[in-house]
Amino acid sequence: MDPLVTITFSGQTSLITGASSGLGLEFARTLAARGSNLVLVARREAVLDQEAEALRAAHGVTVTTIAADLARPAAATELHAELSTRGLTIQTLINNAGFGTYCPFINEDPARIAAEIQLNVGTLVALTHALLPELTSAGRGALVNVASTAAFQPVPTMAVYSATKAFVLNFTEAIAHEVRDTGLRVLALCPGATRTEFFDVVGTEQAAVGGFQTSQQVITTAMRALDRKRTPAYIVSGAANKASTRAVSALPRSLAVAAASRAVG
Repeated sequence: MDPLVTITFSGQTSLITGASSGLGLEFARTLAARGSNLVLVARREAVLDQEAEALRAAHGVTVTTIAADLARPAAATELHAELSTRGLTIQTLINNAGFGTYCPFINEDPARIAAEIQLNVGTLVALTHALLPELTSAGRGALVNVASTAAFQPVPTMAVYSATKAFVLNFTEAIAHEVRDTGLRVLALCPGATRTEFFDVVGTEQAAVGGFQTSQQVITTAMRALDRKRTPAYIVSGAANKASTRAVSALPRSLAVAAASRAVG
């Protein structure tokens, strides 16, 4: 493994989506501790403002909050315009916002499916495209897209979610290769079951596979990957999750789907 260099984010501005709780909030705390100014984006304005005040007090960084529903098709364009209006230049982008659904596809609500695809894929791609020129120009920050261990195989009853996360993983690996000479660190973070609000939104912990990690454990994994001299294009959080994704990758796809169905069923 490459030696760790512990990169600093001092003097940078990091934008984090889904920043009001869970992995997004833990990213915010970690980057603020490393000296990064922050732009926090989520729907819950009051929660964002409360967390922002705590981060300013704890770390002396500038924290800007923007309340936005990123599941709308125009959200990325509007957010980029808001950043320009406020004169904010972004050096690190954490695309964390996303949600999953747990239901046989035939029974899924079409509007919910559309919002899931828009948030997990559409807004992530549009925001990455809008900000990538300034990220690569700075050449000293990071682009982190939060995928999932669900990205490594189709998951019945979570068909849309697993497909969106497979997209995120493939998309991020491709971008990492394209910008490999710019100095921008690009990472797809693939956590398994994590103690966040994710399963509150899903509606059941039956969708969880394996043991739960904490948000802090997942973000520690992400930061160690970013601190490597050569940041990998993706990282799976947790030894058991790494073992299971390796095992799934060795299976014929028909067996991988059957195994995933048993795991979440």
